[in-house]
Amino acid sequence: MNKKIEEFKKEIKGKKVSVIGVGVSNIPAIIYLNKLGAKVIARDKNTEIPEELKDIENIEYILGEDYLKDLKNSDYILRSPGVKPSTPEIVEAVKSGVILTSEMEIFIHLTDATVIAITGSDGKTTTTTLTSLFLKEAGKKVYVGGNIGTPLLDKVEEITSNDYVVLELSSFQLMTMNEKIDRAAITNVAPNHLDYHKDYEEYIEAKARIFKNQDENGILVLNEDNEFTQRYGSESKSKIRKFSLEKETNCGVYYKDGEIISNINGNAEKIMDTKDIKIVGMHNVANICTASSLVIDICGKDAIKNVAMTFGGVEHRMELVREVNGVKWYNDSIASSPSRTIAGLKAFNEKIVLIAGGYDKHIPYDVMGPYLMDKVKLMILVGTTSPKIKEAAELEAKRRGVNTMPIVEFENLKEAVEYAKNNTKLGDIVAMSPASASFDLYKNFMIRGNYFKELVNELK
Repeated sequence: MNKKIEEFKKEIKGKKVSVIGVGVSNIPAIIYLNKLGAKVIARDKNTEIPEELKDIENIEYILGEDYLKDLKNSDYILRSPGVKPSTPEIVEAVKSGVILTSEMEIFIHLTDATVIAITGSDGKTTTTTLTSLFLKEAGKKVYVGGNIGTPLLDKVEEITSNDYVVLELSSFQLMTMNEKIDRAAITNVAPNHLDYHKDYEEYIEAKARIFKNQDENGILVLNEDNEFTQRYGSESKSKIRKFSLEKETNCGVYYKDGEIISNINGNAEKIMDTKDIKIVGMHNVANICTASSLVIDICGKDAIKNVAMTFGGVEHRMELVREVNGVKWYNDSIASSPSRTIAGLKAFNEKIVLIAGGYDKHIPYDVMGPYLMDKVKLMILVGTTSPKIKEAAELEAKRRGVNTMPIVEFENLKEAVEYAKNNTKLGDIVAMSPASASFDLYKNFMIRGNYFKELVNELK
């Protein structure tokens, strides 16, 4: 019996729980809390009640512009990741004694399973997926959640101490994290989501919450090649493992001379040749090294090799859509920041045709300049960040004393794809890697990626 769950059931019964955000991640939590006898108040700026909740009794709704009114009359607030903890109404409620938490924080607190979590600016989803696949290949029972997979709170009673939970956690989710995570990894840190965070320092600190509650028994995997993760190592009480593409690490998994090598136990041991990895790009070698550092002592090197040789990648992450008339089209819609697009560009040996641009998250684009000049032969821009991306290429060209690659701008993605089709030849590569969020034209990167794939699949 899980005593924490039994205690929680007694504690939450009859309590007023305001759930802010009636979206996919919170619907199962609303149903579960309602089942436990909590007085659930579902709050959302959207005025529509989701179909999944319409037949459930005893849920109060506060919808529309005033959805945050009287928050301080609650006992608990469950916020969606997109709702800032600094929202004035939330701050006022917390000052009055209301407990601020989230579906993910409650789940981590209650579960007896081994919790493994991954965060970072780039590579989170692929690393999370690889970690779960390594464990499954080794015969472990695994639940995947956070930013990917399904919400987990309503499954907490079925998950046992023999199971593993692998989570992708964003900076939004981590800002208020006060729960202990058994094994954690930070893939890298680069400017991102500065439209949400008040500054870069807050973003960096949010990522650090993934290990702040670990003790000396915890494991923290850090990127030896990233300047910001070095500072995390000095702040952690955990056992540190490091991965690297550039140097041998004294405890971790690293790349050297075409091989992935582990020395978790102090003895350098080859896991596999990188030429046998199915997914392209050194950034994916880094993702394999990260995931291996997290769980190789649990799953063994054979499980890692078997998965790496067959795993074709996660949808919308430099995904090969199709080849048309000798031209390969890639969908990298997940690339919502310059660092992510840079990683994608580095995956190719030749210069490519790049489709980029989108919503402006107020992050710098000048860092892209050298990579655009080295890796792009035609740049097709769409969206509000187009001027910034164009300027990054022009400034780098000026610094080198050369002309930029041809740059064209369009109003929409359909026009961009049509132009790319008419200006490519046998052997070319076209990649949509926006370096920007999707919110200017699409609800999320998945919708953007699916629309791009639809356009490509319609090409004659």
